[in-house]
Amino acid sequence: MNKLMQYGWSANWDQAWSKEDRGLHNPGRITADFGQKYKVMTEEGEIWGEMSGKMKHALQSGGAYPAVGDWVELQRLEGEERGIIHGVMERKTSISRQKAGMKSAQEQLIAANVDILFLVTSLNDDYNPRRMERYLIMAWNSGVNPVILLSKADLCDDADLKAAEMELIAPGVPVHVVSALENMGKEMVTAYLKDGVTVALTGSSGCGKSTIVNWIAESASQKTQDIREGDSRGRHTTTHRELFLLPQGGLMVDTPGMRELQLYDDDGGLEQVFTDIEAIAEGCRFADCRHEDEADCAVRQAVENGELDEKRLQNYRKTQRELMFQMKKEARAQRKMNRMDRSVKEPVRRKSSYWNKRMHDEG
Repeated sequence: MNKLMQYGWSANWDQAWSKEDRGLHNPGRITADFGQKYKVMTEEGEIWGEMSGKMKHALQSGGAYPAVGDWVELQRLEGEERGIIHGVMERKTSISRQKAGMKSAQEQLIAANVDILFLVTSLNDDYNPRRMERYLIMAWNSGVNPVILLSKADLCDDADLKAAEMELIAPGVPVHVVSALENMGKEMVTAYLKDGVTVALTGSSGCGKSTIVNWIAESASQKTQDIREGDSRGRHTTTHRELFLLPQGGLMVDTPGMRELQLYDDDGGLEQVFTDIEAIAEGCRFADCRHEDEADCAVRQAVENGELDEKRLQNYRKTQRELMFQMKKEARAQRKMNRMDRSVKEPVRRKSSYWNKRMHDEG
């Protein structure tokens, strides 16, 4: 099989490639992201890639940098095992979050062109349905199909109850209980891994993502660490994002664990995750009801009647406020960028007007 086809190249990508004048460039897929350097799979094999100076300059004014899973335009350097990345093909899907520690809204791309996103949470003290709701919003916003994996089932006595709880907060989303230690649920996971299909894993630190990669790949390609017994928290085992070709077909992206998931934007994910609350809210007296202390609030009534979990409503309101704040930050950042553009262009316009007038007077 063609090397690129193993890594997800298809007739659709071929058609998209042929629509543009790519010159002497060739397609390649980013398999690992090390910041300034990337590993890129080509028809001849894997090589190192770096962005061209022109591409770096263009990205300084905005836009997401290349990510694992991206298809890129690559110029291979003759006689060397490296190449220059000149562009990124339009992404089919993109998994992103708000970049941590930034005052302005900035997108951090986690992986691109992913078909299925495994949302992993371990069945120990780290188990948290409210966190899973946030991961689901990220998945739906990204345009990928989410699948929930409840890992480390060997550490839990009520795995079935927790699976049922997850099914309630994620209607229609597959939920699988797995244990790499006891080889439980492997056939359910591998059913998603087909030729050309890209699957990514995400979750908090220590939830078992790297263990799942090794378990599925039947290798020790990813390092793992034990979690702390005191609080079931793990350390970052995976330090970079990497895409693996699996022996049974399909591709898997492992990503570093997240201490905290900050959502970047909302493209209908909030409404899709909280469909129950959105449906109940249609019965509120006021269309802009915040479900706090307004009169005739159907959502608050549902909580009082025991039809809706109070914690789920709290998370809905918290996430809604967070997304609105992110939108405001993004709008402020855009206004600032527009002002900077004007401040640069204005002296140029004044200088141009001066010379035009002088040439006219001297003429």
